[in-house]
Amino acid sequence: MIGVIAATASGRTAAATLASAWPGEVRILAEDRPADALREAWRTCDAIVSFLAVGATVRVLAPLLGHKTEDPAVVCVDESMRFAVAVLGGHHGANLLAGRLTGVLGTQPVITTASDAANVTALDSWGRDLGFTIHNPELLAHVGAAVLSGEPVLLEGADPWPLPALPPNVSKDAADAATGILISDEAEATCLCHEGWFGSRLVYRPPSLVVGIGSARGVSAAEVGDLVDRTLAEAGLAPGSVVHVATIDVKADEQGILDAARERGWEVVAYPAETLAAVGVPNPSEVVRAEVGTPSVAEASALHAARVLGRDAELVAAKAKTGNATCAVARLTPRGRLGIVGLGPGARDLLTPRAEDVLRRSAVIVGLDQYVDQIRDLIRPGTRVLENGLGQEEERARTAVEEAARGNAVALIGSGDAGVYAMASPALEFADDRIDVEGVPGVTAALAASNLLGAPLGHDHAYISLSDLHTPWEVIERRVRAAAEGDFTVCFYNPRSRARDWQLAAVVKILAEHRPPETPVGFVRNATRRDQTATLTTLAALDPADVDMFTVVLVGSSRSRDVAGRFVTPRGYRWA
Repeated sequence: MIGVIAATASGRTAAATLASAWPGEVRILAEDRPADALREAWRTCDAIVSFLAVGATVRVLAPLLGHKTEDPAVVCVDESMRFAVAVLGGHHGANLLAGRLTGVLGTQPVITTASDAANVTALDSWGRDLGFTIHNPELLAHVGAAVLSGEPVLLEGADPWPLPALPPNVSKDAADAATGILISDEAEATCLCHEGWFGSRLVYRPPSLVVGIGSARGVSAAEVGDLVDRTLAEAGLAPGSVVHVATIDVKADEQGILDAARERGWEVVAYPAETLAAVGVPNPSEVVRAEVGTPSVAEASALHAARVLGRDAELVAAKAKTGNATCAVARLTPRGRLGIVGLGPGARDLLTPRAEDVLRRSAVIVGLDQYVDQIRDLIRPGTRVLENGLGQEEERARTAVEEAARGNAVALIGSGDAGVYAMASPALEFADDRIDVEGVPGVTAALAASNLLGAPLGHDHAYISLSDLHTPWEVIERRVRAAAEGDFTVCFYNPRSRARDWQLAAVVKILAEHRPPETPVGFVRNATRRDQTATLTTLAALDPADVDMFTVVLVGSSRSRDVAGRFVTPRGYRWA
């Protein structure tokens, strides 16, 4: 919940605007004294937007400050609505909130955190979306300063994880560095940069371990908990890396297992006997098979649960036993990540916040060179960029999938929406269960052109590409005839090039057999870019020579109209 505090008419108007734009997220606090409203928001809300001066806000909240990971994020907006200043909790929501306010109030975000100013991933949020926790946060400032200062920083344990890029001075080859970053689920790790335990390394705990438990009915939480703690300790594994406890479904309500897991902050997942029986384990038991239908519970459930979470798993602590319980631990191999990102039609303000987020947390970006140029300023230092030219779409898709399969965080970029005549379909043809895939929607060229022309897509419509590089012309022609006979508004991609200069005229002729000559036709070149042009004409007057590969052509249905110079396809709404 976002608490909003305002003391002036301007601030109250802006607060109401936020409540309308973000329904369910905003709570406007209207106490008589703004200071009381701020204190109430601090106590009850996750974030605060204060339409008060920074100084006044800080004086009220200063006595309430605790730890930045637990305090609400605070953004102050000035009276003229020019600036949204991230005051507290920049990396814990304030920077993001300041950016969101821009979209509603038109304010300029003011971000003063050093990592954001340098376009470097902040160490206190690095890996957070993967479930990483920080073992020794007292070293954040020290190691973060070294990263930002360009000093050598040793990086260990990152290879299997799809993490955002860090600057080139953070490297697994910096063996002589005075500071380091370590990703490890080991309770103690050999330090390469100093004598001793973790030394000057900032240690992240990845969510990499699953504890498998089997038990007799009525086992106590103390017996289960002691066995789990001892198994982890003897294997040298950190409890902070345990994702959850796994068991067989007939033990899903076993109170001793549930209580022991809850005491350690872990959830319990359970699987059927037939699922566990299919898992190969080093220590099967026929006695267990006879009792519950699988030769292993602890080892099998740990391995199976870890494979569900990752692309593979290994047993790192074999079955240990007490009188009434068994315990084993498996370590998962994480899946790589592939974000298939649509950049929109070209204008930066039509690039979605989600697309920006995926780009910033990618360590590898794959794309057509001209699309990479569009977002080069968003690419963080240390990101590998793999770019090539037109006609190499299959190679880009295959490369992106292969990079993700190696465990990287990858963004495959394209214009418009990646799923519309773009990179999503070839990439997904190559993808398998070694990677997680996220499709990031983008504003399509058709939508951008449609909005520039009016509302030509207001009723049923079809998209057809006139490129016959991958689709025989006979198939394209059959689709055009079907759209014409079905009376769809038709949006044509790839309408005309120097090598294909007759296809558009041919499809216009087909459509003219089913449309009156005055049917509106709009075409937009370089929609939303600096040199965009938008033209509204008619089916009879369209000159294909005015169109090229940078153009989208929209031909209306029989119901489409020119209304005050705007292309409109009526939906047919009627009001009483």
